[in-house]
Amino acid sequence: MGRMSENPTAAVLAIGNEILSGRTQDTNSNTVARFLGPFGIDLKEIRVVGDVEPTIIEALNTLRARYSYVFTTGGIGPTHDDITADAVAKAFGVGIDFHPEALALLAARFADPADFNQMRRRMARIPEGASLIRNPVSAAPGFQIGNVFVLAGVPSIMRAMLDDIAPRLSRGRPVLSITVAAQVAEGAIAGPLAVIQARFPEVAIGSYPVYRSDGYGVQLVARGFDLSQVEKVAAELTAMLQAAGGKPERLLS
Repeated sequence: MGRMSENPTAAVLAIGNEILSGRTQDTNSNTVARFLGPFGIDLKEIRVVGDVEPTIIEALNTLRARYSYVFTTGGIGPTHDDITADAVAKAFGVGIDFHPEALALLAARFADPADFNQMRRRMARIPEGASLIRNPVSAAPGFQIGNVFVLAGVPSIMRAMLDDIAPRLSRGRPVLSITVAAQVAEGAIAGPLAVIQARFPEVAIGSYPVYRSDGYGVQLVARGFDLSQVEKVAAELTAMLQAAGGKPERLLS
Protein backbone atom coordinates (compact mmCIF):
# COMPACT_ATOMS: atom_id res chain seq x y z
CA MET A 1 0.00 0.00 0.00
CA GLY A 2 2.84 2.35 -0.62
CA ARG A 3 3.45 4.66 2.30
CA MET A 4 1.12 2.82 4.70
CA SER A 5 4.26 1.21 6.17
CA GLU A 6 5.16 4.58 7.76
CA ASN A 7 2.60 3.90 10.46
CA PRO A 8 3.56 2.20 13.73
CA THR A 9 2.52 -1.45 13.82
CA ALA A 10 1.00 -3.65 16.51
CA ALA A 11 0.09 -7.21 17.40
CA VAL A 12 -2.32 -8.70 19.92
CA LEU A 13 -1.39 -11.79 21.93
CA ALA A 14 -4.54 -13.23 23.54
CA ILE A 15 -3.70 -15.65 26.34
CA GLY A 16 -5.94 -18.31 27.86
CA ASN A 17 -6.98 -21.94 27.53
CA GLU A 18 -10.61 -20.81 27.76
CA ILE A 19 -10.30 -19.00 24.41
CA LEU A 20 -8.78 -22.01 22.67
CA SER A 21 -11.46 -24.32 24.10
CA GLY A 22 -14.23 -22.02 22.85
CA ARG A 23 -15.62 -21.34 26.33
CA THR A 24 -14.67 -17.68 26.04
CA GLN A 25 -14.82 -15.58 22.89
CA ASP A 26 -11.91 -13.24 22.25
CA THR A 27 -13.53 -9.82 21.76
CA ASN A 28 -10.45 -7.99 23.07
CA SER A 29 -8.55 -8.19 19.78
CA ASN A 30 -11.40 -6.39 18.03
CA THR A 31 -11.47 -3.76 20.78
CA VAL A 32 -7.72 -3.14 20.43
CA ALA A 33 -7.98 -2.90 16.62
CA ARG A 34 -10.74 -0.29 16.88
CA PHE A 35 -8.82 1.58 19.60
CA LEU A 36 -5.65 1.79 17.48
CA GLY A 37 -7.34 2.95 14.26
CA PRO A 38 -7.66 6.66 15.10
CA PHE A 39 -3.99 6.71 16.19
CA GLY A 40 -2.89 5.49 12.77
CA ILE A 41 -1.37 2.33 14.28
CA ASP A 42 -1.78 -0.71 12.04
CA LEU A 43 -2.74 -3.97 13.76
CA LYS A 44 -0.86 -6.58 11.75
CA GLU A 45 -1.27 -9.83 13.65
CA ILE A 46 -3.43 -11.53 16.29
CA ARG A 47 -2.26 -14.69 18.06
CA VAL A 48 -4.06 -16.84 20.59
CA VAL A 49 -2.04 -19.06 22.93
CA GLY A 50 -2.88 -21.19 25.96
CA ASP A 51 -1.66 -20.87 29.54
CA VAL A 52 1.71 -22.43 28.72
CA GLU A 53 4.73 -20.41 29.77
CA PRO A 54 7.21 -21.42 27.01
CA THR A 55 4.56 -20.78 24.35
CA ILE A 56 3.76 -17.32 25.73
CA ILE A 57 7.48 -16.44 25.91
CA GLU A 58 8.16 -17.61 22.35
CA ALA A 59 5.16 -15.76 20.91
CA LEU A 60 5.94 -12.59 22.86
CA ASN A 61 9.59 -12.48 21.80
CA THR A 62 8.63 -13.02 18.16
CA LEU A 63 5.95 -10.34 18.16
CA ARG A 64 7.83 -7.66 20.12
CA ALA A 65 10.76 -7.90 17.71
CA ARG A 66 8.50 -7.65 14.66
CA TYR A 67 6.09 -4.85 15.62
CA SER A 68 6.15 -1.40 17.24
CA TYR A 69 3.76 -2.50 19.99
CA VAL A 70 2.40 -5.74 21.44
CA PHE A 71 -0.81 -5.90 23.49
CA THR A 72 -1.30 -9.03 25.60
CA THR A 73 -4.69 -9.77 27.13
CA GLY A 74 -5.48 -12.37 29.76
CA GLY A 75 -3.69 -14.39 32.41
CA ILE A 76 -2.95 -11.69 35.00
CA GLY A 77 -5.54 -12.53 37.68
CA PRO A 78 -5.15 -14.20 41.09
CA THR A 79 -5.36 -17.89 40.15
CA HIS A 80 -2.56 -20.40 39.67
CA ASP A 81 -2.92 -20.45 35.86
CA ASP A 82 -2.46 -16.69 35.60
CA ILE A 83 1.16 -16.91 34.47
CA THR A 84 1.43 -14.01 32.03
CA ALA A 85 3.42 -11.69 34.32
CA ASP A 86 6.02 -14.40 34.98
CA ALA A 87 6.24 -15.25 31.27
CA VAL A 88 6.72 -11.58 30.33
CA ALA A 89 9.48 -11.18 32.94
CA LYS A 90 11.28 -14.25 31.54
CA ALA A 91 10.86 -13.02 27.95
CA PHE A 92 12.60 -9.77 28.92
CA GLY A 93 15.15 -11.52 31.13
CA VAL A 94 14.23 -9.55 34.27
CA GLY A 95 13.09 -10.46 37.77
CA ILE A 96 9.56 -10.11 39.11
CA ASP A 97 8.46 -8.94 42.54
CA PHE A 98 5.66 -7.22 44.44
CA HIS A 99 5.27 -3.63 43.26
CA PRO A 100 4.67 -1.26 46.24
CA GLU A 101 2.20 0.96 44.40
CA ALA A 102 0.30 -2.05 43.03
CA LEU A 103 0.10 -3.55 46.54
CA ALA A 104 -1.25 -0.27 47.93
CA LEU A 105 -3.86 0.03 45.14
CA LEU A 106 -5.07 -3.51 45.74
CA ALA A 107 -5.02 -3.33 49.55
CA ALA A 108 -7.24 -0.23 49.42
CA ARG A 109 -9.98 -2.34 47.80
CA PHE A 110 -10.39 -4.54 50.88
CA ALA A 111 -11.96 -3.19 54.07
CA ASP A 112 -10.74 -6.25 55.96
CA PRO A 113 -6.98 -6.82 55.52
CA ALA A 114 -7.60 -10.56 55.95
CA ASP A 115 -9.45 -10.52 52.61
CA PHE A 116 -6.28 -9.35 50.90
CA ASN A 117 -4.95 -12.89 50.87
CA GLN A 118 -1.90 -14.43 49.23
CA MET A 119 -3.71 -15.23 45.97
CA ARG A 120 -4.96 -11.66 45.61
CA ARG A 121 -1.50 -10.31 46.43
CA ARG A 122 -0.24 -12.21 43.38
CA MET A 123 -1.85 -9.55 41.19
CA ALA A 124 0.71 -6.99 42.48
CA ARG A 125 3.68 -8.97 41.12
CA ILE A 126 5.15 -6.86 38.32
CA PRO A 127 8.35 -7.42 36.28
CA GLU A 128 11.30 -5.23 37.28
CA GLY A 129 11.45 -2.00 35.28
CA ALA A 130 7.80 -2.11 34.22
CA SER A 131 5.41 0.81 34.67
CA LEU A 132 1.84 0.30 35.87
CA ILE A 133 -1.26 0.60 33.69
CA ARG A 134 -4.17 1.98 35.71
CA ASN A 135 -7.26 -0.17 36.23
CA PRO A 136 -10.17 1.98 37.47
CA VAL A 137 -12.57 -0.98 37.45
CA SER A 138 -11.00 -3.47 39.88
CA ALA A 139 -7.68 -1.81 40.90
CA ALA A 140 -5.46 -4.75 39.80
CA PRO A 141 -3.10 -2.97 37.41
CA GLY A 142 -1.70 -4.00 34.08
CA PHE A 143 1.82 -3.00 33.17
CA GLN A 144 4.07 -1.83 30.35
CA ILE A 145 7.59 -3.10 29.79
CA GLY A 146 9.45 -2.03 26.67
CA ASN A 147 7.01 -2.04 23.77
CA VAL A 148 4.70 -4.57 25.45
CA PHE A 149 1.42 -3.64 27.18
CA VAL A 150 0.07 -6.36 29.48
CA LEU A 151 -3.70 -6.05 29.92
CA ALA A 152 -6.49 -7.89 31.70
CA GLY A 153 -8.55 -10.50 29.90
CA VAL A 154 -11.93 -9.28 31.22
CA PRO A 155 -13.21 -7.07 28.36
CA SER A 156 -14.59 -4.21 30.51
CA ILE A 157 -11.32 -3.98 32.45
CA MET A 158 -9.19 -4.20 29.32
CA ARG A 159 -11.13 -1.34 27.69
CA ALA A 160 -10.61 0.81 30.79
CA MET A 161 -6.86 0.09 30.73
CA LEU A 162 -6.62 1.28 27.11
CA ASP A 163 -7.52 4.80 28.25
CA ASP A 164 -4.37 4.88 30.38
CA ILE A 165 -2.26 3.67 27.44
CA ALA A 166 -3.38 6.26 24.89
CA PRO A 167 -0.92 9.03 25.90
CA ARG A 168 2.02 6.59 25.68
CA LEU A 169 1.54 5.70 22.02
CA SER A 170 3.38 7.33 19.14
CA ARG A 171 0.89 8.33 16.47
CA GLY A 172 1.00 7.38 12.84
CA ARG A 173 -0.88 9.15 10.10
CA PRO A 174 -4.55 8.36 10.67
CA VAL A 175 -6.08 6.20 7.97
CA LEU A 176 -9.22 7.66 6.37
CA SER A 177 -11.86 5.36 4.95
CA ILE A 178 -15.00 5.64 2.81
CA THR A 179 -17.37 2.72 2.26
CA VAL A 180 -19.63 2.39 -0.80
CA ALA A 181 -22.23 -0.40 -0.95
CA ALA A 182 -24.57 -1.73 -3.63
CA GLN A 183 -26.57 -4.84 -4.52
CA VAL A 184 -24.11 -6.04 -7.11
CA ALA A 185 -22.39 -9.43 -7.21
CA GLU A 186 -18.74 -9.18 -6.13
CA GLY A 187 -17.66 -11.35 -9.05
CA ALA A 188 -19.24 -8.97 -11.55
CA ILE A 189 -16.91 -6.11 -10.63
CA ALA A 190 -13.60 -7.91 -10.05
CA GLY A 191 -12.11 -6.74 -13.38
CA PRO A 192 -12.95 -3.02 -13.17
CA LEU A 193 -12.02 -3.04 -9.45
CA ALA A 194 -8.50 -4.24 -10.29
CA VAL A 195 -8.17 -1.43 -12.86
CA ILE A 196 -9.12 1.23 -10.29
CA GLN A 197 -6.72 -0.24 -7.71
CA ALA A 198 -3.85 -0.17 -10.24
CA ARG A 199 -4.52 3.52 -10.98
CA PHE A 200 -4.54 4.49 -7.28
CA PRO A 201 -1.71 2.55 -5.57
CA GLU A 202 -1.75 4.88 -2.56
CA VAL A 203 -5.30 3.88 -1.63
CA ALA A 204 -6.13 0.37 -0.43
CA ILE A 205 -9.44 -1.01 -1.72
CA GLY A 206 -11.18 -3.79 0.20
CA SER A 207 -14.07 -5.76 -1.27
CA TYR A 208 -16.50 -7.52 1.08
CA PRO A 209 -19.51 -9.57 -0.11
CA VAL A 210 -22.76 -9.07 1.80
CA TYR A 211 -25.48 -11.72 2.02
CA ARG A 212 -28.91 -10.47 3.02
CA SER A 213 -32.48 -11.72 2.97
CA ASP A 214 -33.21 -9.51 -0.07
CA GLY A 215 -30.22 -10.78 -2.03
CA TYR A 216 -26.48 -10.39 -2.18
CA GLY A 217 -24.41 -7.25 -2.46
CA VAL A 218 -20.95 -5.86 -1.96
CA GLN A 219 -19.27 -3.27 0.24
CA LEU A 220 -16.20 -1.56 -1.17
CA VAL A 221 -13.93 0.25 1.28
CA ALA A 222 -11.32 2.80 0.19
CA ARG A 223 -8.59 3.50 2.76
CA GLY A 224 -5.69 5.93 2.61
CA PHE A 225 -3.93 8.91 4.17
CA ASP A 226 -4.95 11.57 1.63
CA LEU A 227 -8.65 12.46 1.83
CA SER A 228 -8.74 13.85 -1.73
CA GLN A 229 -7.33 10.56 -3.08
CA VAL A 230 -9.76 8.50 -1.00
CA GLU A 231 -12.64 10.67 -2.26
CA LYS A 232 -11.52 10.19 -5.88
CA VAL A 233 -11.44 6.43 -5.44
CA ALA A 234 -14.87 6.48 -3.73
CA ALA A 235 -16.27 8.41 -6.72
CA GLU A 236 -14.77 5.87 -9.15
CA LEU A 237 -16.17 2.97 -7.12
CA THR A 238 -19.60 4.61 -7.10
CA ALA A 239 -19.54 5.07 -10.90
CA MET A 240 -18.36 1.47 -11.40
CA LEU A 241 -21.18 0.08 -9.22
CA GLN A 242 -23.71 2.18 -11.15
CA ALA A 243 -22.34 0.88 -14.44
CA ALA A 244 -22.79 -2.68 -13.08
CA GLY A 245 -26.48 -1.97 -12.49
CA GLY A 246 -26.33 -1.15 -8.78
CA LYS A 247 -27.65 1.78 -6.76
CA PRO A 248 -24.59 2.65 -4.69
CA GLU A 249 -24.85 4.33 -1.30
CA ARG A 250 -22.11 5.67 0.89
CA LEU A 251 -22.00 4.22 4.41
CA LEU A 252 -20.66 5.86 7.54
CA SER A 253 -17.38 4.21 8.50
